[in-house]
Amino acid sequence: MTDMLHTLQFHLRHQKLWLLLVVLCLALQWFQLDTAFDRSAIQQGEVWRLLSAHITHLNWNHFWLNMAGILVVMLFFSHYQSTMYWLGAIIFVSLFCSAGLMLDMQLNRYVGFSGVLHGLFLIGARYETCRYKLSGMVLWVLIVAKLMWEQLYGAMPGSEEMTGGRVAVNAHLYGAVGGVVFLLLHEKVWKLLK
Repeated sequence: MTDMLHTLQFHLRHQKLWLLLVVLCLALQWFQLDTAFDRSAIQQGEVWRLLSAHITHLNWNHFWLNMAGILVVMLFFSHYQSTMYWLGAIIFVSLFCSAGLMLDMQLNRYVGFSGVLHGLFLIGARYETCRYKLSGMVLWVLIVAKLMWEQLYGAMPGSEEMTGGRVAVNAHLYGAVGGVVFLLLHEKVWKLLK
């Protein structure tokens, strides 16, 4: 029993970032705070929305889908890098995705973590490829194929019904590109520091 408690404490200590992220998302969903990406509000100085939009959700279905994605990252990829690495990745990909949305001009409002999740999945897939080449490559192919589908045909069938709103497929693309850029920058800086 003591060993099991120590193992649980070890895992909880190393998962604090992900648990905090879930708690923040839950609080924003519960209290229905307006923290969405809102182009006009951002242009008027509410720049915090560039980050807060990604931890805000349209409804409870949307919330639970994104929490499932966070759980996947936490369980399968978080052990590949430090908590600070993942915190940096979340912030970088969130801001990259928001910058894409600001430049895109197609959306005035946006909420959700799915764009960031696409970036985190690609980051996780990169490290998965180092340890388990086949599963990492399959994950890369699936994510790229999904992004291509969305750019050519729109949202995946059934996804808008599940979330209860329009899927911002460009946010997925910007998040994925942000994840790749984060990987490249991290590896470049890491080489310079060695």
